[in-house]
Amino acid sequence: MRVLVVDDDFMVARIHSGYVSRVPGFSVVSVAHNGAGALAAAAELRPDLVLLDIYLPDMSGLEVLKAINDVDVLMISAARDVPTVKEAMRGGAVNYLIKPFTAAALTERLQQYADTRRRITAIGPQARQDDVDRLFGTPMTTAPMPKGLSPATCALVADSLREAGRDLSATEAAQLTGLSRVSARRYLEYLCAAGQAELRPRYGTAGRPEHRYRWLG
Repeated sequence: MRVLVVDDDFMVARIHSGYVSRVPGFSVVSVAHNGAGALAAAAELRPDLVLLDIYLPDMSGLEVLKAINDVDVLMISAARDVPTVKEAMRGGAVNYLIKPFTAAALTERLQQYADTRRRITAIGPQARQDDVDRLFGTPMTTAPMPKGLSPATCALVADSLREAGRDLSATEAAQLTGLSRVSARRYLEYLCAAGQAELRPRYGTAGRPEHRYRWLG
């Protein structure tokens, strides 16, 4: 994912660029420090995502948001008043992160964005209602999600399990989703607890049975 970082503070822009560069699959293609520079860079470079500050010296980041076409925008700002957040939502921002934030917080938003992009690509030309529900964040289940698990990543694991058309081990699910085996197993166990999947032990000739998971929907 190619990212344009926009912030009037040169040091903050450098820090945010460093955060982005450490997330696998993301790279910074340019940095802008005002609205005019942001619009010019977006038009020339066509990044996948813009990290956009609101307080810029020549215009509001909200104006930039409305002027950018066909580029996703993640707002990053110290502004926390509800009217500003609502205007960012109406303008089409994919997310909104309040400054100051940690590298982990930005990493989580970027991974959610990447997960959404992958799901959109996997859907194909026609979407089902459950596809749309996942894209718009409609809960798949009322079961509480354990701390540390991401709804977007859970949807990715659920999609992989459903589309496999057979039972999967945690290792196989990890290979399909790009997660670690431990992380994949946690999501699979959550899907079982939520009634979306079932555990099916496979007994071999010796030793403990292999845990395999099947999609129930």
